[in-house]
Amino acid sequence: MAALPNPAYHSDAYVPGTAAKAVTTRAFLNGQAVTALPGETILAFLRRHMGPDPVPTLCDAPNLEPYGACRVCSVEVALQADGPRKTVASCHTPISPNSYIFTDSASVRKLRRNIVELVLTDHPLDCLTCEVNGNCELQDVAARVGIREVRYPAGANHTDRKKDLSHSYMTSDMSKCINCSRCVRACDEVQGQFVLSMAGRGFDAHIVKGANVTFAESDCVSCGACAQACPTSAISDVFQSKAIQATTKTRTVCTYCGVGCNLEVASTGSEILGIQAPYEAEVNQGHTCLKGRYAFSFYDHPDRLRTPLIRKNGVLEPATWDEAYAYIADSLKRIRAEHGPDSIGGISSARCTNEENYLMQKFIRAVIGTNNIDGCARVCHSPTALGMQRTFGTGAATNSVEDIQFTTCMLVIGANPTAAHPVTGAKIKQRAMKGIPLIVIDPRKTELTRYAAHHLQLRPGTNVAILNMMCRYILDEGLVDQQFVQARTEGFAEFERSLKSLDLDELERIHGVPKEQVREAALCYARATAAMSFHGLGVTEHRQGTFTVMQIADLAMITGNIGRRGVGVNPLRGQNNVQGLADMGVQPHQGAGYLDVTLPEVHAKYESFYGARLSREVGLKIPEMYEAALAGTFKALWVMGEDLVQTDPNTNNVNAALKALDLLVVQELFMTDTARAATVVLPAASFLEKTGTFTNAERRVQRVQQVIPPLPGTKTDGQIVVDIMQAMNYPQPDYDPKAVFEEISRIVPFMAGATWEGLGENGVQWPFGTDGKGTAVLHTEQFKLGKGKLAFKGFEESPELLDNAKAFPYILTTNRDLEHYNCGTMTRRTANAVIHQEDVLWINPADAAAKGVSDGEWVCVSSARGKVDVRAMITDGVKPGVLSTTFHFPELMINVLTSGVYDTEAKCPEYKVVAVDIRKSRKVDERLGAAARKPMVAKR
Repeated sequence: MAALPNPAYHSDAYVPGTAAKAVTTRAFLNGQAVTALPGETILAFLRRHMGPDPVPTLCDAPNLEPYGACRVCSVEVALQADGPRKTVASCHTPISPNSYIFTDSASVRKLRRNIVELVLTDHPLDCLTCEVNGNCELQDVAARVGIREVRYPAGANHTDRKKDLSHSYMTSDMSKCINCSRCVRACDEVQGQFVLSMAGRGFDAHIVKGANVTFAESDCVSCGACAQACPTSAISDVFQSKAIQATTKTRTVCTYCGVGCNLEVASTGSEILGIQAPYEAEVNQGHTCLKGRYAFSFYDHPDRLRTPLIRKNGVLEPATWDEAYAYIADSLKRIRAEHGPDSIGGISSARCTNEENYLMQKFIRAVIGTNNIDGCARVCHSPTALGMQRTFGTGAATNSVEDIQFTTCMLVIGANPTAAHPVTGAKIKQRAMKGIPLIVIDPRKTELTRYAAHHLQLRPGTNVAILNMMCRYILDEGLVDQQFVQARTEGFAEFERSLKSLDLDELERIHGVPKEQVREAALCYARATAAMSFHGLGVTEHRQGTFTVMQIADLAMITGNIGRRGVGVNPLRGQNNVQGLADMGVQPHQGAGYLDVTLPEVHAKYESFYGARLSREVGLKIPEMYEAALAGTFKALWVMGEDLVQTDPNTNNVNAALKALDLLVVQELFMTDTARAATVVLPAASFLEKTGTFTNAERRVQRVQQVIPPLPGTKTDGQIVVDIMQAMNYPQPDYDPKAVFEEISRIVPFMAGATWEGLGENGVQWPFGTDGKGTAVLHTEQFKLGKGKLAFKGFEESPELLDNAKAFPYILTTNRDLEHYNCGTMTRRTANAVIHQEDVLWINPADAAAKGVSDGEWVCVSSARGKVDVRAMITDGVKPGVLSTTFHFPELMINVLTSGVYDTEAKCPEYKVVAVDIRKSRKVDERLGAAARKPMVAKR
């Protein structure tokens, strides 16, 4: 699978996590006795002793299984020093104890030259004009083996193959193909998409896409794994030829989802030329999705904001930075004096670094004097943090993504990781394809359901009902891990009584999944030696989101699936730094490090550390800020990197709240709908223009490194916050991300011991030890609470359906597509918008027939709050009565439909249950033209 490194590069790859390196034997390398490790290949053995490039290779790659297609890596092996020698491919041949390995004999050198020479007979000899000249492995290998001319007659069958330029990113020129199959294996072993294959035989052997179609017509997901794997330019991308010219390559971290992929960005001056994925990155091992690898051209898009703007006479007009700061500082001082500090608040962003989020909450608390600070975690994973804190004491993933290779059962609930967390999703898919049981609980048929042993396609909003049923079946079948429950948990007796009181027939009626299916899935999870769960926004964005998270934790605890490798409760954080945002104190009830701001000892600690008087009152959450603004008691809001109008529910209510403010300050890259409503707009820098850290979904703190300087006229978010802190007379030192990181390590308990240098290339998972090393698995001996808290919660119907179901009989649930990121502020300004052009509405064929709707037609969707027009995609991906759409395109304003219902505990909006009705629309394809009328194809 993708998470396992190539054993030709890593000697212990076959026995990850064991002490294999301690068991050694002996072999002889070119006559010298050296150590050999059981299970390692000869090539891995050579790399340990001779360095990373001991023999030439062509079909070998660090993230692919050994293949042995090219034989260029051949060496000679003998059982005795003077015994007969056998020529073998070193990449896939295991080392034998006491064997003799010869890497550079005359016969081996001759064999390698002959192999490469034969390859070149069927390869265009146009190196000087080739787009990868100077960055071609075939060119390098040919030079290394000493080829100066080709003795054989040129082949004829590759040169007539046309280039494929049909795709926005991917290109191919199969005349350059050497049939190494690296692209095929990357598509299969890394992404698991199986788009590429080998067709024909002998000299007619060639790579095809799908059923011999173009890239654009194929099922390619544009991850670029094949392009990075290709040793020539047979498969490439539109950036590769430019990237070769780069003068600088910078290691940084992706700005999109919570996987936290490492990127190697090629640049010259202030221009980004291309992005590759480092093979040695622990998070993504040379893999990314199309957003991370290709969706970067927004960085210098003409729409980027390049000057501060101040609203004068109802119009946003350009201003200098000094004018903007003076206006903001004067306004905040006036509002604080007239209405008190609690009339002011801030909303921070997961798109910003830990250091910037830390400074934002510090500004609101220490300079303004209020705890009215919140962030985008409120609208996605706030129930995760709260639910896991109540259950375990720590609101973060218990395990690492690496543990997927150790698990024997995977549960994915309310998440579509192949679209929203593609690299992690690919790893889950790879394990499922290799036979590890996968349970998917989701109202939609996602891509992973194709590989699932169990798909529980429940009605949206009924997670609590189905999880209670699973726990009950585990109890009834005697599969509770009594030893773990007794030693590590409390509350089981009451939990057991509540489960036994459930009416299973009634639960089946509520969630809509046959009882026997639920029972089989429950027993599959409970009987596994190591069961690992993943959950997403389909869990949290519900009225009972917090309780659902607690139930997932209950499920893990009663089966003993906590505190070891391959198990645990693992939230798939939606954005790149949602975990870090919360860690830094961007929530109204907890400061940096999740310390309760109402406790006297915590309050005293923060006051001493910040040198300022702080509030002990819990601040306002985002929905409460809107309510207070409409009530006239909340006067000023500072928004850093969030488009509230597009992303928050009930758009009309959000707009009304923002208009009621006296002051709205927005830091942004583009003129978003929220920025259009602002009093002051401040142009910020993208992730490519700043230094700091992001914390991914597995608690890994990683360094973000500036690739290019901020665009002229813009500033990093951290610099902006420091500037305003200083303008309001707070003694904050000049902005230095490394110094802020050091400050964080002194106030956040689980980051004590962290140093900038200690993060290294691959980051460190908190909690940090005193030695600066991290923690891969939490709760190995005990929970932060001491014992885990088992708690039962019964199902409650959403008020959205109770109040509106008669007038609006369908349930709309929202989700995310692979190509875009939330409201698409960045991705829509890249070629991703060509690949995926619009939001569509999934409609079951029965519902479409009842409404007279055809595939591709416009449909009017209405709720109690408004209506929108969206095109229909008829699919069995949803059950009758259920609709599904995305919210990536602001033209549609999908969140006009969503409600003001929130999670009862964490105030996370209920995006996943919206009561709607549908009818045929009179709208025509004015935006997309006739091409938009083509029938839609459901992407799972």
